[in-house]
Amino acid sequence: MKKLTAAFGMALILGGCGGNDAAEQQKAAAAAGPPQVGVITVQEAPVTLSTELPGRTAAYETSEVRPQVNGIILARLFEEGDMVRAGQPLYRIDPAPYQAQVASAQAALARSRAAIASTAALSRRYNELVRINAISRQEAENAVTGAQQARADVAAQQAALRTAQIDLARTTIRAPISGRIGRSTFTTGALVSASQTDPLTTIQRLDPIFVDIQQSSAEVLNLRQQLAQGELSRGSGAARVRLKLENGTTYPIEGTLKFTDVTVDPTTGSQIIRAVFSNPQGLLLPGMFARAQLPEGTKANAILVPQRAVSRDERGNATALVVGAGNKIEPRALKTDRTVGDNWLVTGGLKAGDKVIVEGAMMLRPGMPVQPKPWNPNAAAPGGTQQPQAQSQAK
Repeated sequence: MKKLTAAFGMALILGGCGGNDAAEQQKAAAAAGPPQVGVITVQEAPVTLSTELPGRTAAYETSEVRPQVNGIILARLFEEGDMVRAGQPLYRIDPAPYQAQVASAQAALARSRAAIASTAALSRRYNELVRINAISRQEAENAVTGAQQARADVAAQQAALRTAQIDLARTTIRAPISGRIGRSTFTTGALVSASQTDPLTTIQRLDPIFVDIQQSSAEVLNLRQQLAQGELSRGSGAARVRLKLENGTTYPIEGTLKFTDVTVDPTTGSQIIRAVFSNPQGLLLPGMFARAQLPEGTKANAILVPQRAVSRDERGNATALVVGAGNKIEPRALKTDRTVGDNWLVTGGLKAGDKVIVEGAMMLRPGMPVQPKPWNPNAAAPGGTQQPQAQSQAK
């Protein structure tokens, strides 16, 4: 009985000590004041908006080399894959038939020129004889007509000679543009013709190079409406474009936006936007996939909020906690348009001067008083990562 009484007394003593500890903790919490939260003060500022779209590279110039005369290829005068310059010889076709045509045209021209002298002399003599009525006027007119026909024959033979010389020159096939030449689809000894559809080879100019970007026509329409309504503005000068390559790296040279196609592809509902990039090292090749970052315009009075300050309710709507009157927490429903870096672009629910809680919002409820302090995004916990106050409290 004495042991039971002693145990009961010890329990009362311990209980009394526990009650004192709880009271002391409550007093300490009350003395510490409301919990501190990191906040940012919302400000309106101009923001340049951009979008990332898929695209493919395309050669700046492409030329499919085809023969313009018939014949047998005697020689190929280039190395496949090399850089060639405009006018450089690529193939040589057997010139013998065309050399013969040139010689024939030269002989015909000489014969026509010889006929001019005799017909001109005859025309002069007949003109003198018709004055003394030694010959009929018809004979004189025929002589004049013969002289004119002889001069016309000379012009025709000169044209025929020029045509033969052009065909002879075309037996040497030259590069129409400068660029990188591809593989040859015809070899020495192959018979080619001027009417064939298959090219001998293809030359592509790769510096500069085009990037054809696809954008939804609906997005283009929205952008044009925003520009028309003054919600966005475009700066002067050509828009600069950045490019991400297939391996995830960023192309080191910025490109320039050239034009937007005026036709919408009915199968995909997209428009082609063409940009041009300098390609001095030949890093970009035709047909490569890339993602282009295009500037859309500048929003004059934009509100940006860090992504970590925005959460989602059970319906997926964006919400944030704001320090309101009396430093009490107020929930706000937001309208978020897009992300800009690590921030949300907020188009509704906030105004300039609002204090949005970025750090320490965990375990807080609407209406609770808090102690706001400016949020320092550069303050990092050991190890280089941001240490939210709410997480430290949870621990």
